[in-house]
Parts: sequence; structure tokens; C-alpha cells
Amino acid sequence: MPVTTAAPLVLSRNDRAELERMARSASLPYRALRQAKALLWAADGVPNEEIARRSEVDPDAVRRWRRRFEEKGVAGVGVIAKGRGRKTWLPEGTVAEVVRVTNALAPPDGSTRWSTRTLGAYLGIGKDSVARIWRDHNLKPWQTDVQSLERSTLRREAH
Repeated sequence: MPVTTAAPLVLSRNDRAELERMARSASLPYRALRQAKALLWAADGVPNEEIARRSEVDPDAVRRWRRRFEEKGVAGVGVIAKGRGRKTWLPEGTVAEVVRVTNALAPPDGSTRWSTRTLGAYLGIGKDSVARIWRDHNLKPWQTDVQSLERSTLRREAH
């Protein structure tokens, strides 16, 4: 059975120049740099298996990169395909509940504010999940309204 190799990738002059710039970049993510180099090798007629060996990826990854480049051009280089990556394991509505409890309820232990550990234990999730949700929603329970009220009260009393 004869071995079939993919035809060289057809690049315009502008696409080649952009891929070469990306392959030399020191600021782009490694994924984009690696894909740009692989696409340049594909344009030079290097077989997918050899590109995969040089890039330290699976030959199917090289085929996906070629297909994405043919569909989206340079804009698709280094982009993580939709549906890839880590999925959330938190049940539906957990993020909204963390935000609501953080803003509306006081801890049952009599503390003045929630910590990631106390809120995580209260809701049955991990402290790191609470911290990530707080960061994503710019919540800072340690900067409470009570502190700002105290400062404003002190200012009024000083005048």
C-alpha cells in the first residue's frame, strides 16, 4: 500500500510573512509559535508525520492545524478550539450562589466577613473554587462596607 503525503500548504506572500513573524516571536504563546513553525514546514512540503515529530505532537494535531489554517487563515493559528480544555465541575448555579452569599449573608460563626475556607465549607465546595469565583467577579469581602462607614463616621466627627 503506497504512503500518501499531504500536498504542500498553499500560502500567500502575506500569510507566509505573518507566519514567519509569529514563528520568531518572543511574546506569543508557545502554542501559536509551534503552530506557525509547523504550518511553514507544511508549506515547504514536509510530511505531516515529520512535522509532528519536530513539533512533538500527534500527526492528527498537525492535520487539525492545517485544516484550521485553511478555514480561518492566520487568525486561527494558536487558537484553542471551542469545546477543548477543562470543564467546570461545579453544579449549575453555584457561582451565582457564591456571589449572593458573599454579598448578602454574614457567616454563621459570628465573623464579620467570609473567608474562602468558611464560605467553601458553608456551600460544600473547595476554597480554591471560592477564591476563583471572587477573583472573576472582583469580590473582596475583606474590604467591607463597615470599614468605609467607620471611616466616613470618623471624618464627620472630626469636623
